[in-house]
Amino acid sequence: MGDSRPLDAKALVEALSLRPHPEGGWYREEHRSALMVRREDGAQRAALTLIWFLLAAPEISRWHRVSRAEETWHHAGGDPLELWLLPPEGGVAERRVVGPLSLDGAARPVAVVPAGWWQAARCLGRWSLVNCCVGPGFDFADFQLLHQLPAASQPTGALGGLL
Repeated sequence: MGDSRPLDAKALVEALSLRPHPEGGWYREEHRSALMVRREDGAQRAALTLIWFLLAAPEISRWHRVSRAEETWHHAGGDPLELWLLPPEGGVAERRVVGPLSLDGAARPVAVVPAGWWQAARCLGRWSLVNCCVGPGFDFADFQLLHQLPAASQPTGALGGLL
């Protein structure tokens, strides 16, 4: 018989063997495709990667981007989260709510982040658990945190509370 205790963030960190992510929150790689692909810039990457990613209030996923790869966020449990998207050159940040499907369209269980777009997130409750898939597969060489850029190079439109 399974454990009937209510899930909380600490229990999830332990049960899923999560570790701190540089953008904030907790993660563990669940899958890295053995299939390799060559991007248009010549770099080879796994065709697909998948991670568990947990945000527990008041943690945030800081503004970051993955160059030359698309990312999908899939709600896996807990409360919805607010995902913010910003074009590479800046502009107006777009808000998505990733959570259980709501018929009014307020929340969707999946959100897509285009390649090179800035993204940030925060939990809208106690904790949010998602799976993030990246294709071509994730590599930290393609990862960039916005707050590490010189101020003059930072795009406009990034919400300051998520830096």
